Amino acid sequence: MTMKSTSHPQKPQGGKTRFPGDLEPADLVERMIRVDHAGEYGARRIYEGQLAVLRRSQSAAAIRRMYEQELKHLKHFEDLMVARGARPTALQPLWHIAGFALGAATGLMGERAAMACTVAVEEVIDEHYAQQAEQLGAEESELKASIEEFRQDELAHRDAALAQGAEQAPGYEILSAAIKSGSRLAIWLSERI
Repeated sequence: MTMKSTSHPQKPQGGKTRFPGDLEPADLVERMIRVDHAGEYGARRIYEGQLAVLRRSQSAAAIRRMYEQELKHLKHFEDLMVARGARPTALQPLWHIAGFALGAATGLMGERAAMACTVAVEEVIDEHYAQQAEQLGAEESELKASIEEFRQDELAHRDAALAQGAEQAPGYEILSAAIKSGSRLAIWLSERI
């Protein structure tokens, strides 16, 4: 009796190599939708926190523009969740509070700190969306196109925040590193919970 080894990579439809322990394609897509929804929801809450503090500041108009774009992204992922039967992260109540708190705290630190927050978050999202786009095959071309479009929007947010003086925020490097670490942890948790 010979047993087929499962320790070697397999090539399913689409030609992408899959390894033991990899998610099935449908499960991977559901995970992507869940985490992207969580991320856009968190971004919405960050901007709401910043606007609560900085609503009359010079950067309020830029923050509102970014906020409006995040609302469009969030709506897209909400619609995808319904269409695909994906569940939201169980951590959404935490992101509701944490996102607003991060936005308000960086807003209280000043306009440049709020912009530094945007740069840090958007750089992590750029990496995240790039990894997702690379994982998606031709059978998910619409989702991949949305992710690529939103990635470009996030990069535009980063560039706008840099133009608003993000790098001149007090303690920029430390603040940026802390926010990036938190964002990466939030992504990891939202994918799984």
